Order: sequence, then C-alpha cells, then structure tokens
Amino acid sequence: MVATERRPNTPHEFHFWTALASPVGIGTIVRVDGRPVDGLIPHIYGIVVEGFSYTDLMSPLHDVIGHDGTPESAGHAPTDRAEIRLYTAAVLRQIPDEPLQPVPMGQVFLATEDDVAVALRMDGYLREGNRTGIPIGVYRAGGTDSAIYLDADFLVGPEAAHLNITGVSGLATKTSAVEWMLSSIFAHFPAGKGSVAAVCFNVKGPDLCFLDQAGTLDDRDRELYEKLGVPAAPFANVHYYAPYNAKGFSLNTLRSNEALLHNVTPLTWGLREVMRFAEVLLNKDDVDAKADALIDFIAERVLDKDFSDERLGPTRYRVQSFADLDKWFRDVLRAMEAADDQSWRTHHVATIRKVRNRLSNISTRCAGLVTDDGTVSDLPFGNFEDRAVYVVDVANLEEDAQDLIFARVVSKLREHLERRDLGVKHVIVFVDELNKYAPSDGQDTYVRKMLLDIAERGRYLGLVLFSAQQFRSQVHRRVVGNSGTALYGRMDADELATPGYLVLSPATKTKLATLEKGQLMVRHPHFTQPIFVRFPRPAVMLGRDGAERFPQAAEVTLEHAVVRSLRQLDPGITLGWVKDVIAIATEEEVIRARNATLHTRPDDVKTFFASQFRRIVAPRQPARASTPPLRTTPADDPYGF
Repeated sequence: MVATERRPNTPHEFHFWTALASPVGIGTIVRVDGRPVDGLIPHIYGIVVEGFSYTDLMSPLHDVIGHDGTPESAGHAPTDRAEIRLYTAAVLRQIPDEPLQPVPMGQVFLATEDDVAVALRMDGYLREGNRTGIPIGVYRAGGTDSAIYLDADFLVGPEAAHLNITGVSGLATKTSAVEWMLSSIFAHFPAGKGSVAAVCFNVKGPDLCFLDQAGTLDDRDRELYEKLGVPAAPFANVHYYAPYNAKGFSLNTLRSNEALLHNVTPLTWGLREVMRFAEVLLNKDDVDAKADALIDFIAERVLDKDFSDERLGPTRYRVQSFADLDKWFRDVLRAMEAADDQSWRTHHVATIRKVRNRLSNISTRCAGLVTDDGTVSDLPFGNFEDRAVYVVDVANLEEDAQDLIFARVVSKLREHLERRDLGVKHVIVFVDELNKYAPSDGQDTYVRKMLLDIAERGRYLGLVLFSAQQFRSQVHRRVVGNSGTALYGRMDADELATPGYLVLSPATKTKLATLEKGQLMVRHPHFTQPIFVRFPRPAVMLGRDGAERFPQAAEVTLEHAVVRSLRQLDPGITLGWVKDVIAIATEEEVIRARNATLHTRPDDVKTFFASQFRRIVAPRQPARASTPPLRTTPADDPYGF
C-alpha cells in the first residue's frame, strides 16, 4: 500500500502499487491485511476503479531532451527508466466495520473465492439453512473464478425487487441476460419463498420466440452452468400467446411454423375484457369529461346487465359483445331521432355519436385481438404454473394493440396477486424497450402509469419488473430508481457522458464502453461498488437461428388455417372433412366455430366443431295424393275401343 500527502487513504478509498507482471486490473477485487490492533488483524476489501503508470520523469520535455529530440533513439537507451503501476481501489467492506476509519497501511493480496464472498457480503445469504443466493455469473481475476450471487430477497422481494438492464442494441446481450437470469431463478429460487413464474412481452423480433428450443453451447459455457448449478437446458414449461391477424385466419406471431404451434394459444378478447381499458385506446384530446361519463355509464349500467328504458320500448338489452353494443347505440339514437330529442339521460346526442364511433372503432383498430362476437381466449389467470414462462408475442401488432395487451395483462396479474389466487406467489414481468413505454419525458400514458405502479408497489404483492432499454438516462427516473438490481452491458460513450454515470471512475466507464458479449457490470444492494461478471450464453435457441430453422408459415386460406388449428386437438382432422363441414358457412361463422372449439378443447373435436354451424335440413319430396282409378267401360259399350 502507499499513501501520500496528495493521495491519502480514506475510509472509502485506498491506493497500492504492484509489480509490472501483476494480474491486477480495473474491476479486480483485493484484500488488505492491516497491522494488528488489540490482537485483531483488520481486513479491508476493495475493488480497483482506477490505474496509473509512473516513471521518474518530471515532464515529457525531459524525455525529449534525453533522446536529443529523435524518437528513434528512444528504443536504444542504455538503461530503462523505472516504472511503477499505481492503482486506486474503492472500499467494498471493512472488518471490523466499526469504528469506520481510514484504510490502514498493510499488505495487499488478490482476493480468493472466500474473500470475494465476504467482500460482497454474500456470506450473509449463502449460509446453510438460510440460503437465498441466485447465481448471476462469475468474477474472474488472477486465474480464479468466483461465483457471484444475488440475494433473492432483494431481487424478487420483499426487501427490494426489480431488475433493470442497460446497453446498446445488439452488443449488450440484454435479452440473453434476462433469459439466463430466469433460468438461474427457476433453478435456485428457495422453496420456502413459494412458487414463481414469468410473463414476457416479446415486443420486437424473434428473440423470445424459441425459449423451448435448445441452443448451441460450447465447453466454456457448460463449465459455467455446472459451476453455477443451473441446468444447461431450454425452459421446460413455456406457453405462447398471440392474437390473430386482421383476417382472423392465422395467428399474428413470429412463431407461426406448424412444428411450433403445439404450445401457441390464441389471445382474443371481447367487449367485456376491453371496456375497462378503453382509455388506453381513446384519444384524450378528443374524449372529454362528458364522453368519460357516458363510457362509465355503459360499463356500470349496460354491460352484462339486463338493461331497459321506456324510451327504447319493451326491448330488454343484454350487451355482451361489440355487435350488441352497436345495436344498443343504434336503438338509442333512433329513439332520440323519433322523439326529436337532443339528449338522453343527460347525455347529448353529439356525445353519444362520438362515443359510439370511438368504441365501435376498437374492434377494427385491434382486429384479430378484439372480436365482435365476444369470443375470449386468455392467459390462464388463476392457474399459473410454478417455474413456467408465459410469452405474449406482440411484435407484429400496432402500438394501440400492444398498449391494450400490456395494460390488461398486468392489471389482471395484479388483481389475482392481491387476492392470492393467481396460482403462483411471485410473477416476473419482462418488458423490453423501456425507452418507448416509460420515457422520462412526453405525455403520461396509461402504460407508463402501470410501469410506475409496478416499480413502486409491486414488490409487496410479488409482482416483479425485469426491464431493459438502450438508454437508462432517458427512462423515467422512478422506474429505474426503484430497481434494486441494475445490470449494464456494453455502453455507448454518449450515454456514459450523462449525469447518471458521474459516480463511475473514468477507467470504469472505459471498461463499460468495451465490454464483450457475456460480460456485465452489476449493481446490487449488498454490493457497495459495481462488480464485473461473466455469464454463460442462454441454453435456448437464438432468435435469428430459430427464424432460419423454423421459417414463418405462408399466408393460408381459411380452410387450411382451420385444419392447422384443429389438428392441435385432433391429429385426425383432414382438409377434405373441414371443406365438407364449412362448405356453405360464411367466414365469420367458420372463425367463430374454430375459436369456440379451441377455447373449449372438447374430447370429440369433430362433433363439437360441426355442431357450431346451423343444421341443414335435407329436402323432402312431398307425398303424392292417391287418386281413384279410372272406371273401365263395359264390355258391350258400343263407343268403346
């Protein structure tokens, strides 16, 4: 160790020099053994955050003069100048921790694996009988690999929760890090803390579309999996959900290959499911307080209620679908026109027309997700399975449909967790592109409000947010600020220049800007300083590899689409049989029958599917009336022949 007047040691920082061949570098963890005090040897653990190289030169000018101003002669100097390597380390932990004093002079050693556990306070949650460690990767220095663990209480709750990942696109391994973390959590989450599942929103590309397919691992990756105690295998229990395309024939997903449809479930909602989240889709600049009042009236008094009104005649309305709602609107407006009234139940005719237009338009704007007839196919709320992954593929959807899906799914998760009837105790929600969904500026959208609510109050319910983005500085401060654990992949230099990274040393920023794939900087409540780790690549197929091996299915006709869907329930379904059953049915009737069959999953698929169509009565020939036989003429009739 070394301490000078200009660079003294402090309670949070110390300096030391090493030999030129020392393996010490930025991010290396070291241990200082101080002089004995009252028979006890103080131990101080630190991580290298800055490095310097010195010679005995006062200024570069002295070197120029010493070589007569000719750079070529510098390589032929008769003697080499003395050089030292000086490093600055930030204190991770002091033992004893009280009283907190400047780091004493002593010898500096590379940290062993046991030292790393003590320095990062992992010894507190890796004790036998009270082990809550979740491995995130390994720390490497001086030929030593040390497993790094996060505390499950501070990753999934209840002490703290949430994880946020930052890094440039394509190089920061954000998606890979989340996939690895989910595998690690599923393998090591303590049984005493209950069950856990994950809901992932695939918002771009095919990255999350092949979680159940094995990927390619090399020997180094397999060694890391074995060291960290995580099975080197894809996720065993994965369920995919995706809405239909606008025509309603095929699912609007990047996982449309017929070989992968066995665990892909349609995601369709009706009026009842959408009405509560109408504000997600309605333009607040166009829908005022009067329109909100009418929407609330419909939701509370009309939807799923036996509604009647003397001005509408004796008809009793039971609005359960968008088709029912449109009929109700037509009758209301017709009654107002017949009576030449400008208002109905305090609602002006202009407001009624505007709300009708906005609500009726939802099924068109979100075609394939929202159905006119009210057919519902949803996530298994109430029956979530332990260690299961539920992927909602919204990559091909418009922004309105994405927002609606996110808002409703997260709201339903929260409601069931509050009632403790979801099926699991903890749910991890993964959302990418946080720069888009929770920006630091712009209008306050419904989705951003929900993300803030999860970040601030979700951990009390077991609702945990795993999020990722390219630019942490442009995400709402309350979202990233409430993330107990933060991961950083390779960073852009412009991002590192923002105020949020002022706490990092220049050398740490330089390392962040040059990280390789598979390397992360980790900040965790137990770690007083950021730590660099390396994690193995996920044991699942990469998105681009899966897209090549399982290309998307081409657009098919209605008959072929029905066959592909029903064969998941009954492999004996043939194209000829489907053509015969739907021969005279309309497209809407066929789609309705298919959706009902997939939702019900009957034992006898053929009988149930055929029963959804109107029965055709075979024509019958009318019975011919019996006529009396003609009377024959007498044998002696003179006019007979």
